Amino acid sequence: MPARTQITRHDCVEGWSAIGQWTGAQLSRILDMAQLQPNARYLVFHCMDDFLGSRDGSGLYYESIDLVDAYHPQTIIAYSMNGEVLPIRHGAPLRLRVERQLGYKMAKYVQRIEAVESFSKMGDRQGRLLGRPRLRMVRGDLNAQSNILHHRRA
Repeated sequence: MPARTQITRHDCVEGWSAIGQWTGAQLSRILDMAQLQPNARYLVFHCMDDFLGSRDGSGLYYESIDLVDAYHPQTIIAYSMNGEVLPIRHGAPLRLRVERQLGYKMAKYVQRIEAVESFSKMGDRQGRLLGRPRLRMVRGDLNAQSNILHHRRA
């Protein structure tokens, strides 16, 4: 899959900004290969973050975006930062980069992407923390056969 490299500014809701070079696969290409179900409206990025004290006790984090942001050409699944392999502190092995959004939407430690019609069956229905899915690291080429995408019917 072709790589996209872009230099963009990361704006944090906490008031700081930083400019970095990101390389990864365009999310739109991954989605095209996966052939989303027609009823898919959102993507959920399941992450490997482990927070203590989450409401359901699982501690696992997720983030979501709509398909408009997902298909934007600058939305990538990054595996490199500033010409180096993406370091753990910046989200390795994979990090979502959604350049039309603030930093909190750019999920780190992505393990799985799920296409959904609604959020009615997810966590507290508002995002961010979720029950414990099966953990798996995604390695190698990003392609539709690498279990990056999991479709859920509503």
